[in-house]
Amino acid sequence: MSSFFSNVQPAVKKETKNVAVYTVTGVIIMWIGFFVLHLILPEKIPFNYTVFLAGIGGGAVAVLNFFLMGLTVQKVAATTDEAAARMKMKASYSQRMLIQMLWVIVAIVAPCFQFAAGIIPLLFPGAGIKIAGIMKSRK
Repeated sequence: MSSFFSNVQPAVKKETKNVAVYTVTGVIIMWIGFFVLHLILPEKIPFNYTVFLAGIGGGAVAVLNFFLMGLTVQKVAATTDEAAARMKMKASYSQRMLIQMLWVIVAIVAPCFQFAAGIIPLLFPGAGIKIAGIMKSRK
């Protein structure tokens, strides 16, 4: 397992770590939001183990998606054939979207997950990257 991560470029490791921080932060904020909404509408908004499990699962899928994208970009950057690189990127995109769609289906169907709490974390990496970019541009 350690030899696998030794082949990962430092930039991919660093950005995946950043995305993991953004995602964990987003999941915690989401849990707080579910708690507050549960206090306001306890019969409509749950706040139990299903919210926590779904947040953990959705966050893990979101970070995995970003990591797999980083690995693909790393491989494509080392490729000299532009057509092959384009095909690798398209295949990677399709596979990563399939993983996310399978997670969405599981989050909706499996009773151990609160569906919204499982889907919302998929948005956190993109939002975190945008917010971090805005913060950097302000400096």
